Amino acid sequence: MSTLKNLLKQKIEAHRPRTTKLLKEYGDVKVGEVTMTQAIGGMRSIKSLVTDISYLDPNEGIRFRGKTIPETLEALPKPEGKDYPYVEGFWFFLLTGEVPTLKQTLEVVDDFKSRSDIPQYVIDVLKAMPKDSHPMVLFSTAIMTMQKDSKFAKFYEEGYNKMTAWETMYEDSTDLLAKLPAIAAYIYRMKFKGGDQIAADKDLDMGGNFAHMMGIDAPYDDVARMYFILHSDHESGNASAHTTHLVASTLSDAYYSLSAGLNALAGPLHGLANQEVLRWLQGVMDKLDGQEPTEEMMKKFVWDTLNGGQVIPGFGHAVLRKTDPRYQQQREFCEKHLPEDKIFKYVDMLYRVVPDILVEQGKAKNPWPNVDAQSGVIQWFYGIKEYDFYTVMFGVGRAIGVLANITWDRGLAYPLERPKSLTTDMLEKIAGIK
Repeated sequence: MSTLKNLLKQKIEAHRPRTTKLLKEYGDVKVGEVTMTQAIGGMRSIKSLVTDISYLDPNEGIRFRGKTIPETLEALPKPEGKDYPYVEGFWFFLLTGEVPTLKQTLEVVDDFKSRSDIPQYVIDVLKAMPKDSHPMVLFSTAIMTMQKDSKFAKFYEEGYNKMTAWETMYEDSTDLLAKLPAIAAYIYRMKFKGGDQIAADKDLDMGGNFAHMMGIDAPYDDVARMYFILHSDHESGNASAHTTHLVASTLSDAYYSLSAGLNALAGPLHGLANQEVLRWLQGVMDKLDGQEPTEEMMKKFVWDTLNGGQVIPGFGHAVLRKTDPRYQQQREFCEKHLPEDKIFKYVDMLYRVVPDILVEQGKAKNPWPNVDAQSGVIQWFYGIKEYDFYTVMFGVGRAIGVLANITWDRGLAYPLERPKSLTTDMLEKIAGIK
């Protein structure tokens, strides 16, 4: 058993009594109340899910296992000469809550390499798909195609034991995560580069190998590491994480569950925001004839936009009350590597003027930029100009968090998720409407 899997076993077994005690001794303790707005309006902010892997702090942004994003990036081992950590070490950290040593990280790097080959039948299926299939359809289909190899599905058929079920879920999750970068890069090269594929380099880590297979030179390998980590997890209530958890709660394996979560990510209200922001930015540049943006020019444009009843994409967040740390990390990357890029200059000027204008307007609870205000700019700069592929890369990152979560779900034997519904008549009676 690997160091990571053995440590995860110890962590799960130590955690189980905590969950059991809460259910047995404190099961009737209330943790919140539900309003009509929450019941009808998408269950927003209802405290009804449990995860120890990440938490969205209104003031600090996402905390991974209790650490802020800057703390996480600082603590984890990095490849020599690189600015961002091994994704494999981040996987170790999300699963165990412990920062791995370089030796432990490299053990996971080697484990991923041993699992990373894409089965030929997956390539055959992708090639057989209609040429105009969306990249997310190809990505989700590739994952579903591999379901036949699920270790958990075989484990269940041979006799399910809930105390050890997490082990095969862990194996499936690791198998999947190791293959996803290669599948994503294959889809990109097949669909947008005339099928000219670049073979994997087994000497590279996950981020480095993804950049290599995409055909993009350094520092894009650091972009990949940063992008995958920053987009990995966002509590359990976002659509892709919740969908993955919901499907896994039926005792579906990681393949069914992740594919479902990615289908949720593909929705325009979830994973498409970064490309929508980039498209809007390019529209702004066109309207301003590509001029070097000045503060005065941008203030006028923003006010004209708001007074016209439109919003400024990429600004505001349902929970955060400060600049999204994921945005800040990407901004710092841009300041170092592409300070003269014209699109970044527009982003930078928007960052300088929009928050104060939104505060003055008085409608925004949070006037600060979120992760989507910056991420598409970086991808465009490094030559990935096909908007439809952005969500696939988001999906590779999001898989890290959701797969870690469902491994723990299985380890703690969380039950089938099954909330209760009410009719509109019932709600009207509760509200006192006759």
